[in-house]
Amino acid sequence: MAKSRRRAGDRRDGRLLRSLPAFSKFIPYIMPTRNDAHIFYDESFEITEVDRALRRLRVDGYKGIGMLHFLIATHIRCLSMLPGINRFVAGRRIYAHDDITVVMTVKRALSLDATETTIKVHFEPTDTIFDVYRKMNEKIEEIKTTDDDNNTEEVAEALTKAPRFLLRFIIAFLRMLDYFGLIPESLIEASPFHGSMIITDLGSLRIGPVFHHIYNFGTLPVFIAFGAKRHAYEIDRHGKVVDNKYIDCKFVLDERIADGHYFAQFLQAFRYIFQHPEILEKAPSRVIEDIR
Repeated sequence: MAKSRRRAGDRRDGRLLRSLPAFSKFIPYIMPTRNDAHIFYDESFEITEVDRALRRLRVDGYKGIGMLHFLIATHIRCLSMLPGINRFVAGRRIYAHDDITVVMTVKRALSLDATETTIKVHFEPTDTIFDVYRKMNEKIEEIKTTDDDNNTEEVAEALTKAPRFLLRFIIAFLRMLDYFGLIPESLIEASPFHGSMIITDLGSLRIGPVFHHIYNFGTLPVFIAFGAKRHAYEIDRHGKVVDNKYIDCKFVLDERIADGHYFAQFLQAFRYIFQHPEILEKAPSRVIEDIR
């Protein structure tokens, strides 16, 4: 995504939205934190078509491609049509992210004593599921094949070595910098709290999804959690009992970035892609940019 020319009031990680309605600009003063503005939404997506598409792609050589790749690709495609979901609130102002950055936590192995780390992957609104597969796998393999700390862990390690009173001062100082959009790009890149969306795969742990808060610090406007695949026996329109497969997803959204109708359009687009997963195999014919 090409970055717009920076103007006074823009941040290193986003541009100020100047043409929003007055009421939209007023809302962050009424709800100053994300905890004030959480919207909780859950949906069970029927995944017959998705399952079929993912099996075909695995046969075609995309080893291990799964629901995580599909959900990230779906989110990216929805942002290409509805970029308002890629906004964030900082310093009582509403900004549009300069790119699409997905954050997730990865354990280096599925064991109780295995360490975990956070990864950030940058995407373009034109990315297909194949681009998501490649970029995610490259980043995950990089983490799993080394015991070295990444930027996030290095920064956390350095901060936690400070005395408690000094650490509290440093965090307060970082909050102030974030409020005014002055955090250096290197710290933004290391921060797991700055990005377009954070996602967690609880299906890999064989449990259902949870509603996870989005953090007051940083710029994340969306948290998506999804659980393990489940079966449901249902009656079809011909009166026959069929075994349908579902994936349960829970969304936590920042109410301040868009209105209810916009969120509804986003979630409907999400649902449509589950019914037509082949859409993600080609780049979108058109990318819509957010307002100025």
